[in-house]
Amino acid sequence: MVDTAHRDHVMAPSRDGSVTSTAVSASTAPRLVARDVVVALRGTEVVRGVTLSLAEGEVVGVLGPSGAGKTTLFRAMVGELRLVSGRIELEGQDVSREPLWQRVRRGVGYVPQTPSVLWDLTVEQNLETFERFARVATRVGAREWARRVELGERLGIAAGELSGGERRRLELARALLGRPKVLVCDEPFAGIDPAGAERMGDLLRGLAAGGTAVVLADHHVAEALRVCDRAVLLVDGKIEASGAPEAFREHPLVRRRYLGSLDQGRPNS
Repeated sequence: MVDTAHRDHVMAPSRDGSVTSTAVSASTAPRLVARDVVVALRGTEVVRGVTLSLAEGEVVGVLGPSGAGKTTLFRAMVGELRLVSGRIELEGQDVSREPLWQRVRRGVGYVPQTPSVLWDLTVEQNLETFERFARVATRVGAREWARRVELGERLGIAAGELSGGERRRLELARALLGRPKVLVCDEPFAGIDPAGAERMGDLLRGLAAGGTAVVLADHHVAEALRVCDRAVLLVDGKIEASGAPEAFREHPLVRRRYLGSLDQGRPNS
């Protein structure tokens, strides 16, 4: 059964490693909470009272049509946009007024929708630059993260010479250098071929298995639902439905307002 206004439940890992639905409580404190968040752009409310919790070790998909407010919500969660009202909590602490760089140092990783690589620097230089910015002593260095995202043979190549999919993987590796407790991914599968998207999804699942809370938005719906423990439908800045992938996929509101042609491929954007 799908909740039509998910506010108080998260998917939390049990002792045997399985994932179960549980109410948010003091004993299952979420990694990150967006609570009653309202965000406006140029005077117009784009995100309208969204509450979303992310638990350790879960992957949550925020899905919805273009213009629903997904990117705006994510930018507010990581500190790129100020809130009109509401709050963002990271491990129980209010970080609503902290900018992106402070949240990164607290353990938030961010893969933005728009390209954000340093075009003139090589793959290795991009990663080393961010490693210094994040001020995190990492056991897994730049070269190893490049290898894990299949860029190990491209370390000396300028970012501007990479393909779209390679740049996406570089942005992910850069976010992972900070050993994030929460990873926010806006369209992680964009520009990646189907086989590469599957490998990217497996990497995200592996990060969750290690305890990272992952939230993603993407129009590659089949791959997003394969990766997620839970998906929420965002329409006109509000969460309208939430549930496990199969229940979410079959919900009438989800199919009517968003998926439509899922059985035939990607939804209209």
